[in-house]
Amino acid sequence: MDIGIVAQQLFNGLMLGVIYSMIAVGFSLFFGVLDVIKFSHGDVVTLGSFSALGAAGVSGALFALPPALALLTGLAAAVGAGALAGIVIGRILVIPLRGAPSINVLLATLMAGTVLREAIRLGVPNGGNPKPFPALLPSGMINAGSFSVGIDSVIIVSAGLLLVVGTHLFVTRTRFGLSIRAVAQDDEVARLAGIDQQRVVLGTFALGSGLAAFAGCMLGLYYREISFNMGVLLGIIGFASAVVGGLGSLIGPIIGGFLFAGVQTLVVVAMPISSAYRDVVAFAVIIILIALFPTGIIAEQRSERV
Repeated sequence: MDIGIVAQQLFNGLMLGVIYSMIAVGFSLFFGVLDVIKFSHGDVVTLGSFSALGAAGVSGALFALPPALALLTGLAAAVGAGALAGIVIGRILVIPLRGAPSINVLLATLMAGTVLREAIRLGVPNGGNPKPFPALLPSGMINAGSFSVGIDSVIIVSAGLLLVVGTHLFVTRTRFGLSIRAVAQDDEVARLAGIDQQRVVLGTFALGSGLAAFAGCMLGLYYREISFNMGVLLGIIGFASAVVGGLGSLIGPIIGGFLFAGVQTLVVVAMPISSAYRDVVAFAVIIILIALFPTGIIAEQRSERV
C-alpha cells in the first residue's frame, strides 16, 4: 500500500479526532459539574455551522469583507450562538430540573435539541437541503509524493488542536477552571468556599457549547457543506467518545475522540471497499471498550461524600 495514501488517511483521522474531541469535551464538562447528559449538544454543533454560514455570508455581502475577516466574523457568531444556546438550555432546562430524576433532564435536553434542529430546518430558507459552505481559507495544496493535503485542512487541524490544548490549560490553570473542578469534585464544599455555583455551571455550559459550535464551523470549512441534521450522528459520536474516554474527566474524552476517529481511519485504510461501514465498526469497538472499561479509560476521580 502506498505510504503517501496511508499518511493522507491518517491526517484525515487527525482532523476527525480533533472535531470529535471538541464535542466530547463538552459532554464531559456538563457531566462533571452537574452530573447531567445534555443531549442537545449535537444540535449545537449544527447551530454553530449555520450561524457561521449566515454571519460570514451577510458580512461579506454587506461590507465586502475579505475572506479572512468574513471567517473571523463567522467564527465569532458560531461561538457566540453556541455559548448562548448552552447558557439558555442550562438556565431554563437543566438547573431547574437538577433535583428531578436524571431521565427528566435527558428527555428535556433531547427535546430541546429537536426543537433547535427543526427551527433551523424551518427558519433557514430551503433549510431541509444541504447548504454549501464558502471557502474562506487559503487554497493550495501541500504535496509530498502521493501525499497531498490542502493548506486549509492544515489550518483547520492546527486551530482545532490549539483550541483543545487551550481548553485543557484553561480548566487546569485558571481561577475559573479551578472553580469548575471544585464544583465537579464537591459542589457543597465549593459553595461553602464562596464559589457561585450557578455562575460556574452556566459558564461551563457556555464553554462546552462554544467548543461544539466551533467544531460545527470547522466541519463546514472542511466538507464545504452543512445540513440541519448533521449534529445527530455527531452528538452520538461525541457522547460515545466521552463515555469510553471517561465522563467527567478532561483528557479521557479527548482520547476517546481520537480513538473513535482512529478506528474509522483504520477501517478505511485496511478495507477501502468497506469504508461505508466505518461507523459500524467504530461503534462496535466502542461497545467492546465500554465492556472492558465500564467507567472509561480514564475514570473520573471523585471524593466520597459522607
